[in-house]
Amino acid sequence: MERVDVAIVGGGPAGASAAEQAAAHGAETVCLEQGVPREDRTELGPDSTDAAGMLDYWVDIMDEDYRDIPDDVILQELGGTDFVGPTTRVELDTTGMEASYPGFGFTFHRARMDDWLYERARDAGAEIRVGTSVSTLETDLQASGPTHTLALSNGDELAADRVVLADGPQRRITLDALDQFTPPGRSVADALSPPAANHIAYQEYREFPADAFPDDRLLFWWGWMPGETAYPWVFPNDGTVARVGLTMPIGMTLDDVEYPETYRLLRPTDDGIPSGSTYIERLLDAVYGDEYDVETDFPRVEDRGKSKGTETYPISSTRPIDSPVEAGIAVAGGAMGTTSAFHEGGYHVAVRTGKIAGRLAAVDRLESYNDLWKRAVGDEICRNVSFADIVADYRPDDWDRVFDVANGMLGSDGGNGSLLARGYSAGIGASKLLLAYKRRKFRYRNGGYVQFREDEYVY
Repeated sequence: MERVDVAIVGGGPAGASAAEQAAAHGAETVCLEQGVPREDRTELGPDSTDAAGMLDYWVDIMDEDYRDIPDDVILQELGGTDFVGPTTRVELDTTGMEASYPGFGFTFHRARMDDWLYERARDAGAEIRVGTSVSTLETDLQASGPTHTLALSNGDELAADRVVLADGPQRRITLDALDQFTPPGRSVADALSPPAANHIAYQEYREFPADAFPDDRLLFWWGWMPGETAYPWVFPNDGTVARVGLTMPIGMTLDDVEYPETYRLLRPTDDGIPSGSTYIERLLDAVYGDEYDVETDFPRVEDRGKSKGTETYPISSTRPIDSPVEAGIAVAGGAMGTTSAFHEGGYHVAVRTGKIAGRLAAVDRLESYNDLWKRAVGDEICRNVSFADIVADYRPDDWDRVFDVANGMLGSDGGNGSLLARGYSAGIGASKLLLAYKRRKFRYRNGGYVQFREDEYVY
């Protein structure tokens, strides 16, 4: 049986980053990626997990020098983002966070970014096997140290001393692999079962009329469609091509929706939750239909994305878990629940957690992993889960209310476009919003956002 120091399950941003770091620190490393076909690449590659936008401070969370990112990866430099409510909107021109990147952020070509991470991993000495998936993972806890046996889709078996699980929000291997170490009556699936813990995302590549193209802005519509952290977006790409997409809970029905008549993208004739493509048609018609014929003026670009200009993919919408590090296993990226539907993915968090897991696996120091990933990305996760909790039950009028408050806060700060690090001088509404946020963050202090802790595993 073939044996390696470190085996990595999944070749997305977390897996590729783990492979690069493990190999760079001297470990014999194999990264196993099932691979999916895409219209925009000639070979199999990892599934898409976000709409490929990067904010300024996210580059620092990735622990990357933005000058190293290849030019052909970056599609559009961003100057800000607009949050559009049913009757109000907020325009932000800065994230308000200290960052090395000189602009607001950028959109990027996901497949090219993935390929760049693969190139770095291979240059470091890792073996990347795309088209080879893992069927099962079994761990033998020996006195001399854990041994992991991975059954591969081609019928072979692979033994590894340490394993990084980076199989994304699908978690095909992660759930069973971790349940080897859960107490009776408890399962990791209770926290990370994909149908319950994920959202579904759908996007289309559309050619925009030049005078309607959002240029350097990210656009988000809140309170237009039902569902916790459900929203449509437009991300500018190259030329006048933009990605128009949305995220929404899996399995939601109209019976779950209170006051369906208040949502602009629902219709009285709907007999169920609309499909992603229907939502996009309605959004484009609502926003641009008075000036354009959406069907002819916003055509789908069919040679982009995974299939004929469209992409459907899962995205994590839960809180993260710790890893059973005493068993020689680290979980990274979307597989552990660190990516978030609230901020549209988490490429940056996946890269950083993968790097930490790969480095520690290489030098046989995984016992530090749960502490180190919290130090690196804990503030980001705490912000996201706190905000997501606050808005979980928002209806359309709540979004209008909070956007009015946000505009008051922006005005009180001289209009510099930042909502962060704000005091209580913008009025009662702003004070209530900030107080609610601080209370949520306090609840999740010291890693309290983790929903399956390291000390809950049984060895």
